[in-house]
Amino acid sequence: MMQTPRARKEQPVPSATVPRLSGYLRQLQEIQARGTATISSRLLAEAVGTNPAQIRKDLSYFGEFGIRGVGYEVDRLINELKKCLGLDHTWDTIIVGAGKLGTALARYRGFQKQGFNLVAMFDASRAVIGKNRGAGPVLSTQELGKYLKRHHVDIAIVTTPAAVAQTIIDRVVAAGVPSILNFAPIRAHAKKPAIVRQVDLSTELMTLSFYLKKHSSH
Repeated sequence: MMQTPRARKEQPVPSATVPRLSGYLRQLQEIQARGTATISSRLLAEAVGTNPAQIRKDLSYFGEFGIRGVGYEVDRLINELKKCLGLDHTWDTIIVGAGKLGTALARYRGFQKQGFNLVAMFDASRAVIGKNRGAGPVLSTQELGKYLKRHHVDIAIVTTPAAVAQTIIDRVVAAGVPSILNFAPIRAHAKKPAIVRQVDLSTELMTLSFYLKKHSSH
């Protein structure tokens, strides 16, 4: 029988652990889809490109899972990881910016599967307001404040041009949205307590360019 996670003292979770947990979850979901019932830490480590000790250490921040000498029950570990990552809840999400990137994100089916409920999309362009870009008719950014007063929103995804991104973030934070995922190429900040995460695609591409050049020079 699988061990019940033991209650343990609250301890800080390193920031690097959280993205690894999401990687474990994605891999376990693929393993589950193949009909595999149990998996060892060694095989899971090979699948995600790490080592068994790292997996055991990451999971240890939340409890003890698995059967000694056997490994992890896939269904149970998926459920536990979802709890760890807050994916046992549904998070109401909006996208501000209905350009190509915002539209691609709105049409990504994985959001709903992971518990992110895309409830609205906003843009300033008359060319797209009223059109369905994946989350129903696009609303005007002029209606953003009014909408946020009437509806609870957990996450705002910002895909606007850099020049207006900080203003949009200020508005959604002032309206009480507690977390923002910013794709605009600026270093955004929040004037009120809020979680702001930055996704800088240009920096990631430049990093790839650096390593490509370094690799090609050998």
